[in-house]
Amino acid sequence: MPTERLQRLYPKLKQCGLDGLLVSLPANISYLVEFTSRDSYVLVSEKYNTYFTDSRYTDEAKKYLKESFQLKKTNGSVFKLIAQTCLEAGLKKIGFEERYLPYAEYKKIQQHLGKSARLIPVNSLLEEIRRIKEPQEVEKIRQATRITVQALKYIKKYIRPGKKEVEIAGELERFMRYNGAGRSAFELIVAAGANSAFAHHLSCDKKTGKNDVVLIDIGADYEGYKSDLTRVFFLGKINFLARRVYEVVREAQLIAIDKIRPGCPISEVDRAARDFIAKNGFGPNFSHNLGHGVGLEVHEAPQISPKQDVELQPGMVFTVEPAAYLPGKFGIRIEDIVLVTKKGCEVLSGLVKPLSAATRPRDTDTSNNM
Repeated sequence: MPTERLQRLYPKLKQCGLDGLLVSLPANISYLVEFTSRDSYVLVSEKYNTYFTDSRYTDEAKKYLKESFQLKKTNGSVFKLIAQTCLEAGLKKIGFEERYLPYAEYKKIQQHLGKSARLIPVNSLLEEIRRIKEPQEVEKIRQATRITVQALKYIKKYIRPGKKEVEIAGELERFMRYNGAGRSAFELIVAAGANSAFAHHLSCDKKTGKNDVVLIDIGADYEGYKSDLTRVFFLGKINFLARRVYEVVREAQLIAIDKIRPGCPISEVDRAARDFIAKNGFGPNFSHNLGHGVGLEVHEAPQISPKQDVELQPGMVFTVEPAAYLPGKFGIRIEDIVLVTKKGCEVLSGLVKPLSAATRPRDTDTSNNM
């Protein structure tokens, strides 16, 4: 009996006039087989669903693979085996993920298929299905987020002037692994001082300074599902400009989150934050989309951008991360993860607090309310 996920995919194959689909993106394979898959391919059709891997992973596959899939161990060319399986199943039109199957692999498979079958490029069939998270997926994202929140709380006690960016990143990685994460969700970003003005800074040997703004972008991987949060820490006196930018970005996030509900076009959510930042004089300093989907990949559908008019649906999980980057000075980004619910949304990560004159700068909790 096909799994529910397979049953959601089959109609899409029919709509595209396909007899089957060759899946090569690891996240899509993991989604279909429902365990973390490595070095594998999946062939999906209404007749047969086949999982291809080599001897390193066959025992693991036997343990976790559902009855909906037959296991084929590669002993030689996996591309020849894939082609033979397609021909044995009588598949004539086989879709492949054009963004993820290398051209060299495509050529090898097509060569073995000969004129009996044809590989046809397709895009985002599974990604569209994955946009709506199942309850068990949400729970894993929630757990990954909990671990990340704990790490941000912990690192407040560790950060101080003189610590290198890479030291802080390493300590965060250690903490997350010790507290249930399989690994970090991506290469962690710790950006001190002027480095925080780079949206995707590569952590380096730079030491944090006495009055630095320190931006931390961090995520955990829990059973294959990711989290992604960004917080800003202040290591000394908060100057007027940093305080103003922080509050503008924070308010922009709150305004955007207030718009999130089923049926709302994604572009309206992005526009709400972007317009507020522009109104306050920092429009040119917000240079990227407002957010992105999170799940088996740290960046997946839906994209929260001004060009995206898809309507929000319950079960979507994505980040809301307005920002303002002032080159040569500092950058402020506040990123949280939200779940679209039937009536609105739930912020899975908690919201940041406003900066207060009564708050000691060192304790300005940008992992607030967590």
